[in-house]
Amino acid sequence: MFLPDRSLLDGTGCCIHCTYDHLVKRASRAASESDKKDGHDLENYSMYCASCRSPVCYVCLEDGRHGQHEVKPLGAAWKQHKAQLSQALNGVSDKAKEAKEFLVQLKNILQQIQENGLDYEACLVAQCDALVDALTRQKAKLLTKVTKEREHKLKMVWDQINHCTLKLRQSTGLMEYCLEVIKENDPSGFLQISDALIKRVQVSQEQWVKGALEPKVSAEFDLTLDSEPLLQAIHQLDFLQMKCRVPPAPLLQLEKCCTRNNSVTLAWRTPPFTPSPADGYVLELDDGDGGQFREVYVGKETLCTIDGLHFNSTYNARVKAFNSSGVGPYSKTVVLQTSDVAWFTFDPNSGHRDIILSNDNQTATCSSYDDRVVLGTAAFSKGVHYWELHVDRYDNHPDPAFGVARASVAKDMMLGKDDKAWAMYVDNNRSWFMHCNSHTNRTEGGVCKGATVGVLLDLNKHTLTFFINGQQQGPTAFSHVDGVFMPALSLNRNVQVTLHTGLEVPTNLGRPKLTGN
Repeated sequence: MFLPDRSLLDGTGCCIHCTYDHLVKRASRAASESDKKDGHDLENYSMYCASCRSPVCYVCLEDGRHGQHEVKPLGAAWKQHKAQLSQALNGVSDKAKEAKEFLVQLKNILQQIQENGLDYEACLVAQCDALVDALTRQKAKLLTKVTKEREHKLKMVWDQINHCTLKLRQSTGLMEYCLEVIKENDPSGFLQISDALIKRVQVSQEQWVKGALEPKVSAEFDLTLDSEPLLQAIHQLDFLQMKCRVPPAPLLQLEKCCTRNNSVTLAWRTPPFTPSPADGYVLELDDGDGGQFREVYVGKETLCTIDGLHFNSTYNARVKAFNSSGVGPYSKTVVLQTSDVAWFTFDPNSGHRDIILSNDNQTATCSSYDDRVVLGTAAFSKGVHYWELHVDRYDNHPDPAFGVARASVAKDMMLGKDDKAWAMYVDNNRSWFMHCNSHTNRTEGGVCKGATVGVLLDLNKHTLTFFINGQQQGPTAFSHVDGVFMPALSLNRNVQVTLHTGLEVPTNLGRPKLTGN
């Protein structure tokens, strides 16, 4: 007796084939009865109402009950639905085909798991047997060492026994002879040999020196087997995938690594599907001149910016990850080139409180009649750098000062009065160089509204030179300039200047003016 698959039964307990026949016959009877009631039982179905999802005749269409519905020719709707059903069946057929292939794949995996499991078990047994063999060989070596130590101790004891026995026999014979001599009643005969006997007895006594009657070796074996590390290793013996390992080398995200001025930004990430997560990262950078790497960041972030590097320098960077198991390997090294020229502004955080900045911190003036200092946002320690300052306003002949300074320069006096600044101060007629409040090289020619002051810091030659309107002002202002310097300016309320940076070193600068007294 044939029993249909339970998956082919509908909710009524009929299989889908019977259900289809029932539905078709029921729909046909319902349509026939409806036609008879409506008085057009002799009409044939010629149209299909998509809204009602049923065949209709011309009478139904003429009486207006399907007037607002989408109606199609019955043959066209029939072909359309057949095509849709065929298309859906094709999709199901493709999925069924994929499912069959997938089942075959799963069955193959089952077979492979069985085979690979047996192979790996055999491999594991062989590895463990190899460990046991190695331990057996090491045990034989250790037993040989114990045997040699035992034989050495036995030989030492037997040698000492034989030596002591000989001495004891000699001493006993001497004592017995001396006792016989003592019994001699002839004084003259006794005295003839007594001196020699006394010396011989003394020599015999001296043979039993301190330590002669002490064993040279101990019965204990001073050999302690250091088995604890091996036991720990045996207890920790496990598959690598089930042990906590050091994290893998991070992957540098080169599309996010970049440079700006003398700053570099690096980004990295952990490789996908990493079984050993990282607790943190160590970023290392060389000195920009091919020197040793140094740590510049340690933490959990995967993005880091390092400021204050040399301009026009090539840096190598690498990163490694760490966790509780240790430090992982380094990533690949990325090479980053800092900017050839410096783009910077006045630093609102370093200026005196009387300094007023505007124009995105590129224009500076002051609210005080006293000279106040402001620094630039860049710091230089290597290379050649040039920037200009345009005098926007110049009233009542003030003495603005231009130059470079350390970060700790005094901010409440003219630039150059302390030992942290190297400057040129200038009025409308002449200029002077000043450092440590020492005024040198007075040079004719000053500034006015519209003038441009250029500053050339050459850290390759360790010199500082000044220019006014494209012509060198006096000789080289300072030599032996070495260290880290920041652009600096001092001015009062009668002056306003605008900073221009990112400039190449001009090749057409004029010769220096002659200095005065």
